[in-house]
Amino acid sequence: MDEVTALLRERIYSQQYPTGAWLKQEELSEELGVSRTPLREALRRLEQEGLIKSDARRGVRVISGDVQTLLAAYELRAVIDGLAARLAAANVSVARLRDLRQVIAAQRKAVDPWNPRGYSKLNVDLHEMIAQMTNNEFVIAQTSIIRMTAQVFAPVSMIEPSSALRAIDEHTAIVDAIELADGVTAERLARDHIEKTIHQLRSGAPRESTAGYLRAPA
Repeated sequence: MDEVTALLRERIYSQQYPTGAWLKQEELSEELGVSRTPLREALRRLEQEGLIKSDARRGVRVISGDVQTLLAAYELRAVIDGLAARLAAANVSVARLRDLRQVIAAQRKAVDPWNPRGYSKLNVDLHEMIAQMTNNEFVIAQTSIIRMTAQVFAPVSMIEPSSALRAIDEHTAIVDAIELADGVTAERLARDHIEKTIHQLRSGAPRESTAGYLRAPA
């Protein structure tokens, strides 16, 4: 069951099953070579994570990429990321800081030559690492929202290097505050980082879709 859930989740993250796509259980069962019982349980878990929605008549659908859905997701992320940065600043260690700095350095290398897929993965890695630093199981349990916003809603082909560089500078400032054990500043910077994307969405994205609008998912 866990393997089926992980496989379906990764296919959604990689956009093999794109936003808004309808998933037919009978086809999934045959494709994955599993019976309906573990498949239904896997779909139930993915619905709890917010990746899919069930319709009594039409079946199961990957969450849509409309602006209102994305806004709701990023509003939660602003809270989660801010809290995670504050708590991480209280649990800072040399090893964890080294790991964060290495990810940021790898992000910069991914900009020139431009590697959007590599950058996107590193972006998710950085935010998840900060959440893991909190040692708070409830914060860590919310990290699926990071992948949802950064991968499900934002195709890597749409990310621009200039926006990525801006995001990397913001990542650096957040990690600097964590290193100084300045939780207040870390939280503020982390929330600001996400809220810039929220402002973009509110000020001009097409309401029916986010495709082509988010240039560097936070």
